[in-house]
Amino acid sequence: MVALSVLLLTKNGGRDVERLLPKLYDQKGVGSLEVIAVDSGSTDGTIDLLQRHPLHLEQIPAEAFHHARTRNFAAGLARGDVLIFLSQDAIPASSHWLSNLISNFNDEKVGAVYGRQIPKPGSFAERQETMDTVYGAHRIVKDPAHRNGLGYRFYLFSSVNAAIRRSVWQATRFPEELKVFEDLGIAKRILDRGWKIVYEPQAAVHHSHNHSTLGLFRRYFDIGYTLKRLEIWDAPGTRKSLWRDGCKMLKKKIGRSRDVSIKRSPGDGIQEDIAKSVGLFLGLNQACLPLILKRHLSAYRVFG
Repeated sequence: MVALSVLLLTKNGGRDVERLLPKLYDQKGVGSLEVIAVDSGSTDGTIDLLQRHPLHLEQIPAEAFHHARTRNFAAGLARGDVLIFLSQDAIPASSHWLSNLISNFNDEKVGAVYGRQIPKPGSFAERQETMDTVYGAHRIVKDPAHRNGLGYRFYLFSSVNAAIRRSVWQATRFPEELKVFEDLGIAKRILDRGWKIVYEPQAAVHHSHNHSTLGLFRRYFDIGYTLKRLEIWDAPGTRKSLWRDGCKMLKKKIGRSRDVSIKRSPGDGIQEDIAKSVGLFLGLNQACLPLILKRHLSAYRVFG
């Protein structure tokens, strides 16, 4: 059986970590797990909670946390053949989440796998619509030999709920020059080197974050900047596929506007779409903007 290392990055995880750990240790058909937690300055009792479980705990100062560098640090501590990356608030939806995730490695050409993310109860309609579109019900095999018309989804990957062969991580690593969307960066490295990436909907977790309209604008500004920096924006089918999925989500908004049980006007959804579109456009064209403005627009301080 393949040796697995589960990597958790925690900070003030509280109740999420308390819910996650029993689900993690209850996984069926995967044998024993090496669990490594890297905590970056928790003050809410997360450390005590982690220390009650059979795992390897490392603590770093809060200011030392970096999305890519900290993941590389955690992976460097692991001994497993497959590295499982799981966010502290991503709760496995079943006891077969992990076995479904790693079953895809039966194909030796698969370098990485990522699973479905199901919006948590109470998630905003925008998150439900976006995640239903991005994390669908159908399995996808992304093969560099043929892109299958996937467009922007070809490079889509999320370290919220993912597995990477240790040998593949060693050859690619998360790009530490990126302050955020490090998962997009490593996915491009993996695919560009010829490995496949699989989207496995049967490996589902409950995970979502709500964003304000302004928050969406700033988030999509950083997405646009990252797509351009990684040269994904100009890849085959990226623009057309974004437009296609945007139209699909707009149709869903119109349909849901007829549901009287949803206390949300169509105008709210349109406002969010405008915010995302303008943010994406400005991020793609950030080279034309002054540095002081870019720093203000970025959600994740990608410009220092």
